[in-house]
Amino acid sequence: MKKTFVSASVASVLALASFGALADGPSFYGRLELATTYSQTGTTLQSGTNGVDTKNYADENNGGTYLENNFSLLGVKGTEKIAAGYDIVYQMEFQVENTSGTGDVFKARNTYLGLKTNAGTVLVGRNDTVFKQAEGNVDLFGNTNADIDRLVGAQTRSADGVWYYSPKLAGLITLNANYLMDDNESATSAEGKDSSNDYALSATLGDSKFKEQNYYAAVAYNKGIAGIDAYRLVGHAKLGQFKLGGLFQNSESVANSDVDGNTYFVNVAYDLNGVNLKAEYGVDETGFGNYYKNVTTGTNLKAGTDINVQNINIGADYRLSKSTMVYGQYSMYSGDHVVSGKKVDLQDDNVFSVGVRYDF
Repeated sequence: MKKTFVSASVASVLALASFGALADGPSFYGRLELATTYSQTGTTLQSGTNGVDTKNYADENNGGTYLENNFSLLGVKGTEKIAAGYDIVYQMEFQVENTSGTGDVFKARNTYLGLKTNAGTVLVGRNDTVFKQAEGNVDLFGNTNADIDRLVGAQTRSADGVWYYSPKLAGLITLNANYLMDDNESATSAEGKDSSNDYALSATLGDSKFKEQNYYAAVAYNKGIAGIDAYRLVGHAKLGQFKLGGLFQNSESVANSDVDGNTYFVNVAYDLNGVNLKAEYGVDETGFGNYYKNVTTGTNLKAGTDINVQNINIGADYRLSKSTMVYGQYSMYSGDHVVSGKKVDLQDDNVFSVGVRYDF
């Protein structure tokens, strides 16, 4: 039944794409992105990478060279005016896993139906939370094995929710919110389930794409989504050929308020005759990121306290054309934590990756 539904959904996407070729409205788009990656331990590889033992991430047998699928996708999106000042907006997007991953060939991504008016835009369906979206473009290594979700938590795409985006106030500020329905409740606490726990808020200033302004800033709050209460501050600026950015996040477990801490990173990018050079340094003290979760997943391993994870990413990318980009990068993850009163070193992960991205 599930395969039939997914097949029908993809067929609908292709049918809408064909319609889009004949009339204004739906636009068909996609991405193919593959990377060849060597990882010392496999703890930061994309989930679903073929050949990775997800029950024992930290075991040495996960080290080696892999072909990674960095979120290849197919989608269709568009708008349609239904009255003066009222537009229907929609998007259907599917992740494609038939290149290097395991499991279902198609997975749901941001898919929603909404209404855009002079008072703002309302979406209903599945979408990245406004807390996640507040990162803007500060994640220089996004959608790769060095994505910021290796350090920070609540990087969530949620279903069964409602999103609101205000118009751009004074041409600078946008206010945003999303709320999840009871059936998508993920937060738990000593008092039990409470649907009021599942929401996120954000305010953004400037332009994350640096088209209208050369700066971007955001503040965001996450309540209960992914089992975390958190707030984050984001800053990103373009200064000539340089781009400087950073993110700070404080997170606390909903189930156990004793599990909390800070995560932060700073980065810089420099355009050298079309070659985008970039470097990033990050620290995680919470253990909500994917690296710590994975490095403590094994037969004789368990999570600890006083977590200290450090991360360094360096890389470069270059566009051969508007649609095709090639890149290479290196990442290092290391750290320690306290288990049963003793300081224990975490298993390092050194990751080398080269890849190609094609957009259409």
